[in-house]
Amino acid sequence: MKILIVGSGAREHAIAWKLAQNSGVEKVFFSSHNGGATGKLENLNLPNNDTQTIRAWLASQAVDLVIIGPENPLNDGIVDQLSADGVKVFGPQKAAARLEGSKAFAKAFMQKYDIPTASYKKCESLSAAQNALPEFGYPVVIKADGLCAGKGVYICQDEAQAHQALHEIFVDQVFSNQGASVVIEQYLQGFETSLLCFVSGTKVYPFDTAMDYKKIYEGDQGPNTGGVGCISPNPYWTPALKAQSDAILRKIERGLEKENLGYAGILFIGYLVQDGEIYILEFNTRFGDPETQVLLPRLRSDLLENIQQALAGEPVQLAFEDNVCMTTILVSDGYPKKHQTGFEITGLDTLPGDIMVFHNGTKQKDGKLLSAGGRVLSVTAKRDALSDARQAVYESIKKIKFDNMRYRKDIGTVSR
Repeated sequence: MKILIVGSGAREHAIAWKLAQNSGVEKVFFSSHNGGATGKLENLNLPNNDTQTIRAWLASQAVDLVIIGPENPLNDGIVDQLSADGVKVFGPQKAAARLEGSKAFAKAFMQKYDIPTASYKKCESLSAAQNALPEFGYPVVIKADGLCAGKGVYICQDEAQAHQALHEIFVDQVFSNQGASVVIEQYLQGFETSLLCFVSGTKVYPFDTAMDYKKIYEGDQGPNTGGVGCISPNPYWTPALKAQSDAILRKIERGLEKENLGYAGILFIGYLVQDGEIYILEFNTRFGDPETQVLLPRLRSDLLENIQQALAGEPVQLAFEDNVCMTTILVSDGYPKKHQTGFEITGLDTLPGDIMVFHNGTKQKDGKLLSAGGRVLSVTAKRDALSDARQAVYESIKKIKFDNMRYRKDIGTVSR
């Protein structure tokens, strides 16, 4: 079997790594360059957001399955177009991808189907947003409505910060047309949980939990990022919370059915638990990054078989190992803002064999591995205890070198 993964980051690397463990998989292609591609994994030179180029390449190839990694192609309708070409593709159609592509659409979906979420208001202009602020008090959450690579959320402690956020979105247009409107939201305080689920038609099958670290600096300080570390399972998750979550999943299933939004793919649910009650912060309609890097190493069931079950509209038989996985992401200093890349990476060949390194942003050039993104490498370990996984990750990081490298040193600490 030959598989194309659209995307080339650490999430896609982890998916490819897991798929390659199936003896029936001959080749896994990345649509664009991943510096960790070896063995069954092979790089192409297809722009991730250029659906027509991808369609043309597929028309000349015998590819059995396409998996969509990033959110932008999904919201551009790549699944609809590839499906029309007769390609078997894993991911939501454009209509369902709006659950991630528009925060206002997702909030309206949750409100309609009695799914717990923070109170909110959608505003389509600077003046409307400024006028809405007194309804919420402080802190307040302001979100650009569209896709912003995990960076479109502002937690504002006072009026000055709120006005600054709105100015950046509406006047500076830092998110371009993705910030044409905003969602202003009640601030919730508690701990977050990432719950990825397979979607098979309108039925939802949850993975084990994960907890990611979004802030760039230790102690959860600094700006939000796409995620700079993650652990699985979430140490705060309890049987009572699981029961709440299961009830929420039934409501989501009802909404998918009533709105005709069923698909074969992933639904990533961002939970926040406040005073023992679950609220949904966001939906994503694809594998998470960095969650995928800690969930797939713990997946006991065969990923390809699980994908095939979803594509057939069958129950997805997921099984997980009883252990802990942790990843810490090495980033280019300056990320998530301006940063330099192109530095040689050394030391990967000195790591223990059971350490998994998934490549976020690297490239091979003239026989050298170079940094090529804000997030560079996800250094990952799986152990029976979190403390052991944490020690293994940080001992391994000591052996990896590249100029401009930085990372959080508190990933895996459970006090948030």
